[in-house]
Amino acid sequence: MTAQNIALIVGLLLVIIALSFFIGIFNKLVMLKNNIEKAFMNIDVILKQRADEIPELVKVTSAYMEHEKSMLTNLTRLRTDFMNSTTIDEKIANSSELAKATKSLFAVSENYPALLSNNNFLELQKRISQMEDKIADRREYYNDSVNLYNIGIQEFPNLLLAGLLGYRQKNLFIISQEEKAYNGIQL
Repeated sequence: MTAQNIALIVGLLLVIIALSFFIGIFNKLVMLKNNIEKAFMNIDVILKQRADEIPELVKVTSAYMEHEKSMLTNLTRLRTDFMNSTTIDEKIANSSELAKATKSLFAVSENYPALLSNNNFLELQKRISQMEDKIADRREYYNDSVNLYNIGIQEFPNLLLAGLLGYRQKNLFIISQEEKAYNGIQL
């Protein structure tokens, strides 16, 4: 074997190793990006389910709370806004507003014993609480996915390929201060 053949084989092996390395990085970045999208779609499923069940909540409660029509109208409007959202940021913002309005409805329900004793309302309230728990779990998974993605595109040497391919840092699903606030039970 000549020195030229050895150099050619070594060069070819180096190209194959480099290409394999970049393919591995590329595949990792694709997996991280798709994981974020999947995580948000999992949130979106529960958000839509919640938005679909809000009209039932409105129907049951409206018979008991005629003087609270503005709150119920607001819930319906917020549901419509959520259903018409087209971007992740809009869905997140509308979801937060819908969560705040639902929390207000529960606070009002505590002041109306007739409403609390209604089995339909209690079942719907329980169902919405279960959905809120699922949303919280899925938000946590989404944020974990975003965190892994952001780390993945910032690690060396991934950042070289990520920059070339246009991968940009993603925002976490942040809970607003109003959603975090606890004002106690209103009697």
